[in-house]
Amino acid sequence: MGRAMTASCHCLRLVLGDQLNPAHSWFQTVDAQVVYVLMEVRQETDYVLHHAQKILAIFAAMRDFARHLRAAGHRVRYVAVDDPSNRQTIPDNLTALMQHYDAQRIEWQAPDEWRLDEQLRQWATDQAFASASVDSEHFLSTRHEIAEFFAGRKQWLMEHFYRHMRRRFGLLIDAQGKPEGGKWNFDHDNRKPWPGTPAEPVDARPQHDHQALWQSVQHCGVNSFGDAQAARLRWPLNRDEALACLQAFIQDGLPHFGDFEDAMSSTGQRLFHSLLSFALNVKMLHPLEVVQRAQAAYYSGAAPLAAVEGFIRQIMGWREYVRGIYWAHMPAYAQHNALDHHQPLPHWFWSGDTGMRCLQHAIGQSLHTAHAHHIQRLMVIGNFALLAGLDPQALHRWYLGIYIDAFEWVELPNTLGMSQWADGGLIATKPYVSSAAYIHRMSDYCQGCRYDHKQKLGERACPFNALYWDFFDRHQALLSGNHRLGMVYRQLQKMHGPQLDALKAQALQIRARLDTL
Repeated sequence: MGRAMTASCHCLRLVLGDQLNPAHSWFQTVDAQVVYVLMEVRQETDYVLHHAQKILAIFAAMRDFARHLRAAGHRVRYVAVDDPSNRQTIPDNLTALMQHYDAQRIEWQAPDEWRLDEQLRQWATDQAFASASVDSEHFLSTRHEIAEFFAGRKQWLMEHFYRHMRRRFGLLIDAQGKPEGGKWNFDHDNRKPWPGTPAEPVDARPQHDHQALWQSVQHCGVNSFGDAQAARLRWPLNRDEALACLQAFIQDGLPHFGDFEDAMSSTGQRLFHSLLSFALNVKMLHPLEVVQRAQAAYYSGAAPLAAVEGFIRQIMGWREYVRGIYWAHMPAYAQHNALDHHQPLPHWFWSGDTGMRCLQHAIGQSLHTAHAHHIQRLMVIGNFALLAGLDPQALHRWYLGIYIDAFEWVELPNTLGMSQWADGGLIATKPYVSSAAYIHRMSDYCQGCRYDHKQKLGERACPFNALYWDFFDRHQALLSGNHRLGMVYRQLQKMHGPQLDALKAQALQIRARLDTL
């Protein structure tokens, strides 16, 4: 295949675009009989419509990683997206490269996505040469550990697994083996709106200009959406840059992260969030080093316990937990639609052109930066999608495409399970929905909005309000027995009659004209 080294080798080792870990044991020894293969393929750009910055960042990081491997003395075959010999699928390229190098063995790190894991497994069974899958050496738990941990339990509660992981790794555990501060979870301390002070930290992320690479991607006809200024990346592309981002967060963001973890602001896109998820999910950073750095900040007095615990819970608890959910329930999990929602996504999911200021900002920011923090994703975009009855599979594809940190193993359970309750409550003990009151309390989005967050009925009423009560009324048969929703259904009972009828009529009208909101 064009430009490849002509010398034969014994073994090819495939490195996927989210496996950019220079500390992997593969790379500790230089072996002239091993060729490392990285490839930019249309199979991966096209399986959903992706944000331009996501495509560019992954390709640019892959190219940087290939340079790193070559500098360390390894043999590397890099198949660029515009390479004339690129067959644009991983199996087809591997078949050709095995023949080209006269290799007898192929190895790959276990993919994190079910579709790639299955594709490589099936391809390898049809080949005459030897093959092997090795661990990516990244996660703190195995693929199937959660299924074993929760065996025989009806509800797989993240909190139980999180405590198990804290004990295993000794994170925020005192000398008596108890959780620091006497509690495992300080979530109730981390729910403050941001008043504008302290100031949002300076954006310490690197700046990259990859205009030539972006032109190559476009020339090949790869479709994308999002900000047209994709070539100006603000994401780390190698481990050194990722470590610098980690240090900046520990110093400037973590001390205030807990207080404003759930806050949203039209004037502060990042607030005190780490924005390390891309670096983590492509494996430039290891989760253990990240949480250990956070723990060290607590013990040195540089960050309060509630902030540090909340951050560690996101990585050691939730991130590991949703990965276990994914591997325990795929491939059937991807088709779950427990609430039978089928409404198409409004056009403004691709433009941000809506009069609802909260959605305008959260989606607009996502289109501009390929990122939004977890409350914007869950309690603005996801909240509206669930209340309006949007198709959860369509929403899944949108989340998977738009966010730079979205890979199916982490995005799918978050979308179908936590956000849309499409798995029927396997992850979330109740649907995470709210009226406009929550958004008004936690953000400044309602200021200057076309709609009034206080009104439930009429042209200026915030759509969240009628949709909220209509959602619980429509799904009463399924949800009214949920003990966590008792107060909601007691309130709904008091509304029976003209008040509820008016709210349902308003909601029906809203759902019939989503594109015009």
